Amino acid sequence: MLCCIKMRRWTIVFCWLLCVIVMPTCWCARAKYAKKLLTDLMSNYTKALIPVEDTNIILNVTLQVTLSQIIDMDERNQILTAYLWIRQVWFDAHLKWNKEDFDGLDTIRIPGSYVWRPDIVLYNSADDRFTGPMDTNVVIRHDGQMMWDSPYITKSSCKVDVSFFPFDAQQCRFTYGSWTYNGNQLDIQNAMESADLADLVENVEWEVLGMPAKKNIVLYGCCADPYPDVTYTLKLKRRASFYVFNLLIPCVMISFLAPLGFYLPADSGEKVSLGVTVMLALTVFQLLVAEIMPPSENVPLIGKYYIATMTMITASTALTIFIMNIHHCGPDAKPVPKWAKKVILQYMARVCFVYEVGENCMMSQPEKHEAPCAKHSPMNGQVGSGREEIVSKADGGQETADSIITEGKEDLDQLTSLSSSVRKNQTNNCPWQSGIFTSLDCEDSGGHWRRRKGGVSDEEKKDGDVFCRRHSDEHLLLRDIEYIANYYRDQRATQKRTGEWKKVAKVLDRFFMWMFFILVFFMSLLIMGKAI
Repeated sequence: MLCCIKMRRWTIVFCWLLCVIVMPTCWCARAKYAKKLLTDLMSNYTKALIPVEDTNIILNVTLQVTLSQIIDMDERNQILTAYLWIRQVWFDAHLKWNKEDFDGLDTIRIPGSYVWRPDIVLYNSADDRFTGPMDTNVVIRHDGQMMWDSPYITKSSCKVDVSFFPFDAQQCRFTYGSWTYNGNQLDIQNAMESADLADLVENVEWEVLGMPAKKNIVLYGCCADPYPDVTYTLKLKRRASFYVFNLLIPCVMISFLAPLGFYLPADSGEKVSLGVTVMLALTVFQLLVAEIMPPSENVPLIGKYYIATMTMITASTALTIFIMNIHHCGPDAKPVPKWAKKVILQYMARVCFVYEVGENCMMSQPEKHEAPCAKHSPMNGQVGSGREEIVSKADGGQETADSIITEGKEDLDQLTSLSSSVRKNQTNNCPWQSGIFTSLDCEDSGGHWRRRKGGVSDEEKKDGDVFCRRHSDEHLLLRDIEYIANYYRDQRATQKRTGEWKKVAKVLDRFFMWMFFILVFFMSLLIMGKAI
């Protein structure tokens, strides 16, 4: 057992020494053959001519593109910057050898500048420096197969369609072809049906849907020979989350403030200011979008939304100014037309849920208290209370038209009762005295007795003078009451007209508020539906 273990140890040591001594010799032999092979291949080789044995033979070049990363998409300048790996494979008839003559050497790697390479370029390049692929090594097989892999940062022109921005999808093309060789000398084949996306680095803004390849043969006007090319179509879809949260949602929130301008009280003085402020805010967002988009005739979807919202805000501001003029109709305004009373104050008020002050849909109309009767207070008190009520009613303009009319009727009834009582007292105070009817002419110039029959004693004449003065005072009081009643009636009529116009303005405010809310809701629903 011990002998077996020692034998194994000696075997391991022997193998290790053999590897240390023999392997460097093999490496040196392989390097020697590679140097000799390179010398033999380059002895009679020229890279200026296409590597074919017969000029009538078409050289086939196989092209394969691997998309590694999308660096930038400049929508305004319509330039796509991408990082690509390009593989070109062809056969060089002058670079062949028998691998048995070179110790089984199958492949070698030499700088690409040593051999002929196809002049395949990107036709739609937008790089101002005209830089080509990186000058990497070329892998040469013993049968003459050449494989050239090179990384390439390309700037290609891409027609950007921003009609549905930020929910748009773009198609950018990469067209590769020979710059000098036509189809009778060099033919391009695509290695796969599409580009390789296995090593693609995800982009935060764009989602790659695919990159199919297609071969085309184009006849240009300058030349009669065909020119083949391979076109890779990169299909991109924008990730719209960034623009939704930074451009779209703020605009939707601001646009919902526009209808609230109709809900503001007209006396606040901020209705027009709110509309102008919302307009300025949307203008700022419109400028941000205009800086990103190319100056083309295709207006982006979000731009159309901004324009529609700004148009709606302009219309709402103009309607607000019109309604404020209706609200502030003065005492000289004409009465509200009958059609407006029927359509606006009846039907539209119910539809728009416009109620009187202190009312809503859950409350009944408050009960009205009856005014005290005129006979429970003296005449002077009635006149004084009537004047105080006139002043208080004239100062407080917050009552509605219906309540003003009702209370005005009650006060006018009181004044009419006072006037009738004075006339009644005037009639009762003209008695028959001793068969003689006494009539008084109580004017401002004084009263005179007129007798129809018989004479009058001194005592009766004295009583008549007292009665005449009393009658004159009652006549003056009656005239004052009539003046107060006419003035009060005019005030009530003026307040009625003003209150009706204010209610018309309020109903119109509510109507336009609900209408613009519906418009904003549907506009926002349409544009947000594109994100789903």
